[in-house]
Amino acid sequence: MKNNEDIHIQTRPAPATWLILSLQHLFAMFGSTILVPALTGLSPAVALVSSGLGTLAYLAITKGQIPAYLGSSFAFIFPIIAALSIGGPGGVMLGSLAAGLVYGITALIIRKAGVGWLMNILPPVVVGPIIMVIGLGLATTAIEMSMNYNADTGNYNEPMRHMSVAAVTLAIVIVASVFFRGFFRIIPVLFGIIGGYLTALAAGMVNTGAIGEAAWIQVPDFSVPFATYSPDWSWSVIAIMAPIALVTIAEHIGDQLVLSKVAEKNFLKSPGLHRSIMGDGVATMLAAVLGGPPNTTYGENIGVLAITRVFSVYVIGGAAVLAISFGFIGKVEAFIASIPGAVMGGVSILLFGIIASNGLRMLIDNNIDLGIKRNLIISSVILVTGIGGAFIEIGEYFEISSMALATVIGMVLHAVLPGKEDSYGNRSMFESVSTSTSKNKAA
Repeated sequence: MKNNEDIHIQTRPAPATWLILSLQHLFAMFGSTILVPALTGLSPAVALVSSGLGTLAYLAITKGQIPAYLGSSFAFIFPIIAALSIGGPGGVMLGSLAAGLVYGITALIIRKAGVGWLMNILPPVVVGPIIMVIGLGLATTAIEMSMNYNADTGNYNEPMRHMSVAAVTLAIVIVASVFFRGFFRIIPVLFGIIGGYLTALAAGMVNTGAIGEAAWIQVPDFSVPFATYSPDWSWSVIAIMAPIALVTIAEHIGDQLVLSKVAEKNFLKSPGLHRSIMGDGVATMLAAVLGGPPNTTYGENIGVLAITRVFSVYVIGGAAVLAISFGFIGKVEAFIASIPGAVMGGVSILLFGIIASNGLRMLIDNNIDLGIKRNLIISSVILVTGIGGAFIEIGEYFEISSMALATVIGMVLHAVLPGKEDSYGNRSMFESVSTSTSKNKAA
């Protein structure tokens, strides 16, 4: 039953209240949104701007009916790094556009045919291990950042000093996550980055000179195709990034189920799952043409909604405008750039582990029986192929990365091995989605 003090979706708060509520959402998404570009070499300022613009586009496409904020997607960290090494900023743009296109096509099919077909090719026994691959595949990156690994020399520089800062950062995030209450429990990453930064500052590991020299107002370093660079076509980049969209779509559906429960309103039915997925796709393509990482709906902000019971899309839109504004403050970008790798590494140890654990949780929640050989084989092959770094190179210009290959192999094994019904478990993952979309095909 709804609380009488809830602020509903179309309510516009008073200006002062509006600002405070929007700042809460900005703080909730800030740490994670800047972490992705910091790990991949993209611009944090561009990520903030593309996050805000993507959220506004999402709100428009969903007809102002879903209070969801979109930020940088962790699922694309490894694919972005791979795309940058192959094609530079143009490679990331091409791959992100391809991922956005997968979102768009999926949304159109769901609008006409419902969601059953997607669940048939991506059961929990496939999606769960792939999510685990996304997290565990980044484990080495987290440790190398924490211990100050130098890729040029192949050595660690003062590993214990840097690991100590990473450990303090990790400890702060854990304490904030477990012991803090209310809104403060929603922003452990932000607490960790601030606490780790102060620790690194005391240890003499931070160079603040660039912050003082940076302008207050500064245009972000946008990477716009045909304006700042000439993009090149690469099938390898598309093969790396496009398949990951299928996994993030499955995660997106899970977020929408949670959000519907929190707000006590079936967003899968109205405005419809197809609109929500299309909004994600358009936001990702907007980010692509600006040089930002792909976007996705943020669980952190759903947590804010659950605590505050404020579901106003005006508050979400206000947070988006604030994020865009922060992207144009030069000192903010300079501050982010000054954060030592050990601080980001400490945060990443937990975040990447949580991603992997969420994949395991999907298997548990759906009662997937790994005692059944079919399920054991599918999950095992996905894990070793993805984490082990297997890839397929076809000719000089086409390569399927380990994560994309693991996704494809999982889908193929599910399609050809007998006993498909065993891979769906209790079918709780998408039961309510199927019911809602079947009623909403004409929306």
